[in-house]
Amino acid sequence: MSEMKHPVLEKSKIIKATAISLIVGALLLVIAVLPAEFGMDPTGAGKLLGFSKLYVPEETGTSSLGAMSTNPSTQIIKLEKAGSGPKVERPVEADNPPPTTQLSSREDETKVVVPAGKGIEFKINMLKYGKMKYEWTTANGEVLYFDFHGEVKQEKEVKEVYFESYTIANSNNMVGTFLAPYEGKHGWFFRNTGDEDVIVNLRLKGQYAL
Repeated sequence: MSEMKHPVLEKSKIIKATAISLIVGALLLVIAVLPAEFGMDPTGAGKLLGFSKLYVPEETGTSSLGAMSTNPSTQIIKLEKAGSGPKVERPVEADNPPPTTQLSSREDETKVVVPAGKGIEFKINMLKYGKMKYEWTTANGEVLYFDFHGEVKQEKEVKEVYFESYTIANSNNMVGTFLAPYEGKHGWFFRNTGDEDVIVNLRLKGQYAL
């Protein structure tokens, strides 16, 4: 019976094969895994090859306006997102009586640029029971996450600002009328989760000041 001879790899070949495997693994990590799983693309190759599109940010679980949202077309907005939360007390200034004279009526049109992957606010000043009509639409029909809300004007500066959310949704257009429940800043927080800047065309008519 003849003796079987097993091939013996040279040490240099083993080291070479191991090195090649490590290099290939590192390239896959940087080019595919990091952009797709963690949203990190240090070389830019992930975006070029389409792996960055596979990344979906996780919901942060916070009600703050700066929280990143998931894809606007699929995100479900919860009741807990509305307002500043139960830990922030409603200021006594919210119950102040309305003024005897409102701000003069005016009409404005403006553009708000919402940077890619970021959020931005646009607010106006209104007195209690001031009235306003508004309309906004994205330039190319892009869907944005937005929070239409208001902050009470307080005599003293506070660490956590109290705000009330009037409408939270994902949309490319909104039209309505508004009666300010208290004196303060009222307006929109827009969040753009896309890869390109979005222009919002905004029209306002009513008793407010920019």
